[in-house]
Amino acid sequence: MNHLIISCIGPDQTGLVDTLSKVISKHQGNWQVSSLHHLSGFFAGVIEVAVASEKSESLISALKGIKGLSCQIEVAEPNIPDVISNLVLEITANDRAGIVQEVSSVIHHQNGNLIKLVSSNDSAAHSGQDIFKAKVQIAIDDKSVDHLISALEQIADDLMVDISR
Repeated sequence: MNHLIISCIGPDQTGLVDTLSKVISKHQGNWQVSSLHHLSGFFAGVIEVAVASEKSESLISALKGIKGLSCQIEVAEPNIPDVISNLVLEITANDRAGIVQEVSSVIHHQNGNLIKLVSSNDSAAHSGQDIFKAKVQIAIDDKSVDHLISALEQIADDLMVDISR
């Protein structure tokens, strides 16, 4: 069994997910995990598909042949990480250039592995100020959690971090 990691982008149009799922199903692929988005008129997605080794090449060819969609595909071994702690951080701060770099750098320097990052930009209700919000999933050694929290809180006075396990 192979796991295909599929990254797709193209102008958004009705039926793209239906087309992707039909192609995957036709080749007996099993849609595992995905993140699909509409971003400024484009469809962008990342999908993990499990498929029999002998069907991988035909599925890859079919995916790359979808009109109007550019797909990059990598074959991977399923990764079952040896995670000591799995933390979810919910971060809120005044938006500014470089905030994702600041947060990801702290996570990296505290020996955390960023598993997932979902971010958005909203306006504050009363002031209209741009607010950055992110939900970050990381894997980290239990001994490093307190240092990580402290380091994140030192990024800026306006940065708030809620943590759950």
